[in-house]
Amino acid sequence: MGPGGAEVAQMQKKFEGELVALKKIQKDLTKTTTLRSQLDGQLNENKVVKEELDLLDMNAVVYKLIGPALIRQDLEEARQNVGKRIDYIQQEIKRHENGMEDLEKKADEKRDCISKLQQQMQQIMIKAQGSQ
Repeated sequence: MGPGGAEVAQMQKKFEGELVALKKIQKDLTKTTTLRSQLDGQLNENKVVKEELDLLDMNAVVYKLIGPALIRQDLEEARQNVGKRIDYIQQEIKRHENGMEDLEKKADEKRDCISKLQQQMQQIMIKAQGSQ
C-alpha cells in the first residue's frame, strides 16, 4: 500500500459505517413521517365526528360500532370519548414531530461527518499523489 493508503482504508471503513447509519436514520424518518400522516388522517376523522356529535341535541340516539354490532351509547359519553381520542392523537402527533426533528438533526450531523470524511480522504490522496 502506498503512502496514506492505510489511513484512507481506515477512513473508507468509517465512511461506509456513517453511510449505513445515515440510511437507517432516513428509513426511520420515512417511517415516522408515514405514521405522522396517518395520525393526521385520524385526527381529521375524529374532528368531523366531534362536529357531528356537537350538532346533536341531548335526546339524540348514538350508536357505536363494536366489532360487528352497533351498541347504543350515551351522547355525552360519546362526546367525551371522542374528545379524549382527539387529545391522545394530538399528543401522538407532537411526539412524532419531536422524533422527526431529532432524526432530521441526526441525519444532518451524519451528512456533515460524511462530507468531512470525503474531504479528508481526497486531501490524503492528493498528498499521496504529490509525494510519488
